[in-house]
Amino acid sequence: MNIVVALKQVPDLQQIRIRNRQPILDDVPLTLGNIDKNALEAAVTIKEAQGGNVIALSAGDDNIEDTIKEALAAGADEAFLVVDDQLQGAESSLVAMVLAAAVKKIEDVGLILFGEGSADNYSGQVGSRVAEILGLPQVGYAVSIEVDGSTAKVTRSLEDCDEVVEVNLPAVITVLADINEARIPSVTQILKAGKKPKEVVELDELDAQLPDHSPVETLSNLAPDSQRKKVVVKSVDELIQSLAAEGLIRR
Repeated sequence: MNIVVALKQVPDLQQIRIRNRQPILDDVPLTLGNIDKNALEAAVTIKEAQGGNVIALSAGDDNIEDTIKEALAAGADEAFLVVDDQLQGAESSLVAMVLAAAVKKIEDVGLILFGEGSADNYSGQVGSRVAEILGLPQVGYAVSIEVDGSTAKVTRSLEDCDEVVEVNLPAVITVLADINEARIPSVTQILKAGKKPKEVVELDELDAQLPDHSPVETLSNLAPDSQRKKVVVKSVDELIQSLAAEGLIRR
């Protein structure tokens, strides 16, 4: 059984600077989203317990070929990449169409895993859209996945309870960060990553008819506007009084 894990290339959030409420992305390195890494770790854990083959799936521009090495080092057996400049910054509905078309080219897919949301936009839409396009059942908010033959038992973390459901495979499952702690690859694994198989296709090789114009347009992407009160304190007691007045601490 092939376990496909969808991974998104995003800027390293720890290195993004904000100027005039706008993110500065110049010279910010690209990486894989943290929750996507949790999805990959879940796939590798299932493979170690049940067997199978983990395929890292991603779509983006040429940079994705370097970034996907992170996934190969962290336990993915191979990679399937859709590379096209049109996919840089593409919104959720377009990415879902591309990923669904890519999955159709992969044989014997039993499980498709996504992070619950991407590290940058966190729309939480792509997994559900892929499931709808492929006509597969979907389970979200997963914090535990147990595969047994042709079914998977999934524990979902909801607002006020945990829910356990069983789903027939193939299926789409989106995971929360709480599902595990992603492993850190060893130096040996990093060196071996470049030798693992990787299939790269272009957009026109897929059966994906993308619209001429994106149905969603991002008008702005601004950091919250925080106003400092500029309260001057001259002693620790005055600082404590000010914090207590704002309800930030109790005296």
